Amino acid sequence: MNFNLTQKERLLLEDQKKHEELCIEKYTSYAQHAQDPELKQLFRNYAAQEQHHLDLINQLLSGTIPQMQQGQRAQAASRQAGQGGTAMPHLGAGTGGDAALCQDLLMTEKYVSGTYDTAVFEFTDPRARQVLNHIQKEEQEHGEGIFNYMQSRGMYNPR
Repeated sequence: MNFNLTQKERLLLEDQKKHEELCIEKYTSYAQHAQDPELKQLFRNYAAQEQHHLDLINQLLSGTIPQMQQGQRAQAASRQAGQGGTAMPHLGAGTGGDAALCQDLLMTEKYVSGTYDTAVFEFTDPRARQVLNHIQKEEQEHGEGIFNYMQSRGMYNPR
């Protein structure tokens, strides 16, 4: 399923591509630095989902509407994101450890979700909007997962 991108749509997708690349880098790095094994796994799963988002964005940039199937989320979660060291700063020492990692990623997810909100409204093709809406929903779920992890461990106290 092919479609033509407007100049604005292409620019928005290029921004989203950069955001997804940064999310992959952060989740991969932070999984290596997290102390809690449960948090390490959560970050690995989210890194794999972010890689899937990047794949979807690249398909859109190529002028192709990705086929959205129910099994895609399970496949994305089971995929391993890139391994090895990254240039991301180590926030674990002296800054609250896992809490600092979670705070940074929660802030990142809030920002990225908001940028998808803008992109959804700017796209002319309803099929492309549906793909972007799917990604945004997963970004919100990442934020919710991090929030729930933090709240359950006393790292986040909404008042």
